[in-house]
Order: sequence, then structure tokens, then C-alpha cells
Amino acid sequence: MLWPVGPYETMMVAILSVTIPLQRLLTRDEPEMRLPVRELPDEIRAKGYQWHIAMYVLMYLFKAFIDQHNEAIKPRVGGFTHLVYGLEGEFTLWVQESFENGILTDLLSFHYLFVYLFLIWFSPMYYILCRDEVMADKAVLNYVVIYVLAVPFYLFFNVEVTSTFIPGMDALMYHNEWNLFFFTEVDPLDNGIPSLHVGIPISLLIINRLHVRDLGISISEWRHREFDLFVAVNVPIYLFSIQYLGIHWLFDLVPGLLLAVVCAVFSHRMQPILRMVPENGWASLIPDRAVSNAVAASALVGAVVLAVVVIDGPGTNSNEPTMRLGPGDVNLDVIEIHSLWDPVVIEVSNVGDEVVEVLVIHRDSVREHANDGAIDWSAPLARGAFSLDAGESWQGEVDTPSVFDGHYVLVSHQGDSGVGEVRITIDYVDDALIWSSLLCSVPSFAIIGWVLGDLRRGSQEVMGEEST
Repeated sequence: MLWPVGPYETMMVAILSVTIPLQRLLTRDEPEMRLPVRELPDEIRAKGYQWHIAMYVLMYLFKAFIDQHNEAIKPRVGGFTHLVYGLEGEFTLWVQESFENGILTDLLSFHYLFVYLFLIWFSPMYYILCRDEVMADKAVLNYVVIYVLAVPFYLFFNVEVTSTFIPGMDALMYHNEWNLFFFTEVDPLDNGIPSLHVGIPISLLIINRLHVRDLGISISEWRHREFDLFVAVNVPIYLFSIQYLGIHWLFDLVPGLLLAVVCAVFSHRMQPILRMVPENGWASLIPDRAVSNAVAASALVGAVVLAVVVIDGPGTNSNEPTMRLGPGDVNLDVIEIHSLWDPVVIEVSNVGDEVVEVLVIHRDSVREHANDGAIDWSAPLARGAFSLDAGESWQGEVDTPSVFDGHYVLVSHQGDSGVGEVRITIDYVDDALIWSSLLCSVPSFAIIGWVLGDLRRGSQEVMGEEST
């Protein structure tokens, strides 16, 4: 029997239910740290936490806005999964095949979705309930800043999930009856770089250590040590699960870690500046000339690289596949709803040597065929599918006259051997969003410039003090 509510609703109920008990557990030895729940509204007003709430609302809207750009601009930027695959091969397939187990899959799937959402919500709530407004500020900045940093990577450096590109690898997380609609609605399945499931907790751990260094104590003496350990314990679980479940590549971790460092430094140093805005005014947010120059240079260089190199660049090579399939594999690509009156134009090209089966189908017809990480290419589902021989292409249109008209492009390799390779290009009416995509990427480069400029200034100041 199918659970009556979806993954998101289930996780949100669980998150809200666990928040207070876990905070109480982590502070069991220091009851004076606990803010009574009845005093929470007064604490929000007294400590100015209204902007924390506003940032989470804005981030929800901003993420929806960015997601609307992702698939629309994809024909202009293409993808780079083939380059990542060329670097690391099929290591993640070995991880999945070596450890695959039904119970482990269920546990890691729950952890992947629940703990990630929980950390985003719980981190600032924990500090608020512990009467620590400084760390509450930094926890909110951690979530906001790292997502802003990730925007140009998500939009302009598309990397498909491993289960889409490695033949024989099951999409244990995505191709499941309960999860299917949720993930295909909120996840483009090509935002591999960077992995924020690793970036967000790692950044928070770095922020914690920068904070205690300023306090002049060790992390073991910090009053939030148990929460720090809770975050740290989840990192290795994520490192394993994102490989095992058919989601991330090993390479995805590198930019995730780099952005975590940038995010942590920026959040740690920006927090006191933001707290002083009511006294010092908005002009206090403008850095000195040296840092401002670094910000401007980084933003300009980043935007130029995207505009000149990436747009209509190497990722759009029509000979490179966007998905690869082994015998019996069934992969999907999502046709999003961008217009209620303009059709979506789909082109499917067989760029490999094996015959592949293609089916464009309404998402409601797929759910009952998705289970245990695979989509069953049975007669009821595959009715209406057509074959593409090596070198053949097909182009068609799909109408989406209502918000419930989501469709999938299903591709299957029903042969006995070989690897099927397919390139799918989906053109939406709003492909002009390429320009707002560029604009939305500028803050990421600006933050990177701010951190580099600030670190350079700090090192020069230290050298000046040593010379005197």
C-alpha cells in the first residue's frame, strides 16, 4: 500500500517533530542553554530573527526561480558529464554493486532526503533555541551563501547523475514509485556539480572552527560541541550514500568542498558586519577599495567566461551523449512545464552504436512501473515506443496545457550487449532566460572575489605587522 502523502510532506512532518527533542538531547547537560518554546516569539523579536525567516522565504522563491532557468537554457550550454566520466570511469558502479542491499537502500534514501532538509532547518533553529544569535546568523548565511555560490555551476555546468550515464547503475533514489514525482519535479537530475549534500555540512563545520578560534578556545571546549559532532557524523554517511544511490560522482565533491571553504569564510566574516548595519548603516556593507576591486574583477571574469566560453561552447557538442545505457537499462529525462500554450520541442539522437527504444509519456503512466531503483520496460508501459538505429534522430512536440501535464522521455536499451548512447535536447519557449541566468551567476563570482580580496588584505596586514 502506497504511503498517503509524498516524500516532502513526510519529511517536513518528521523534521518538525524531531526539532525540539533533538535540541533538548544535545543540550541535556546544559539546561540553561534551552529557550522555552513559549518564549520563542519574544526571542525572535528581541534578537531580530525576522530576517532569518525572510531569508528562508526568499531562498525558497529564488531556488524556484533558478530551477525555471536550468532546463530552459540547457540547449545553449549543453552538458559536461562525458568529461567527468572520462576522468573517473565507473567507480561509483563498483560501490553500488559491492554494497547493494534493500534495507541499506531504504536507510540511505531516507537519510539523503531527511538529514539534508533537517540540517538546513535545524542548524539555525538549534542556535536560536540555545540563545546564540551569532551562530544562528552564521547558520542562515551558510545555507543562503552556499546556494548562491552554486548557481553558475548548476546553470552552466550540467553534470548528469551517475545512474543516467553509467551503464548498469540503478537510480536507487530516483526510480522509485514513492520518490519519482518528487525528485523529477524539484531536481533537474543534472545538478551534480557541486554536491551541496557535502558542501553544506562541511561549510558549517568550518564555520564552527573559525568561530571557536575567535573565542580563543578549542572545539572540544565549545558549548555546542555535541551539535558539531552530530553534523560531523553525517558527513561520511553522505560521502558514501551519494555514490551508492546513483547520484553524485566523486568529482562532484571537489567543487562542493571548495565552495564550502569560500562560504564558511564569507559567512564568518560577514556576520558581524550585518549585525552592525542598524548602527553603521547600509554603507558599511561596501568593502574597502582593494576588496571592491577584487569583487568587480572576479564578477567580470566569471561572467565573461560563461558568456564567451560556456554558452554555445564545448558542452553543446551534438556527438556527445547525455545518457548511456547498458542492456535492460531504462533511463528518463524530464519534460518540464514552462508554458501552457507553447509546445515543447524534443529531439532524441542515437549517437551510439546500439539500437535504443524511445517513449515520450505522461508521468502519471510511469509511476506504477517504477520500483526498486528501476523502471520496468513492460508491454503496458512500452506500448507506443519506437526504435532509433545508430545515427538516427527523432524530433517531436509535447503540449503542456496545464500544470499537471508533466512528461518523461524514457529511453531503453533492450539489446543483449553493448552500450546505448543517446543525446536528448529539449527546447522550451523561454530559452532567452540565458541572460537572466548570467545575471544570477554574478553574485557567486562576486562573493568569491570578496573572499579572495579579504584574505589577501589580511595576509598583507599580517606581513606588515611582522615586518614592524
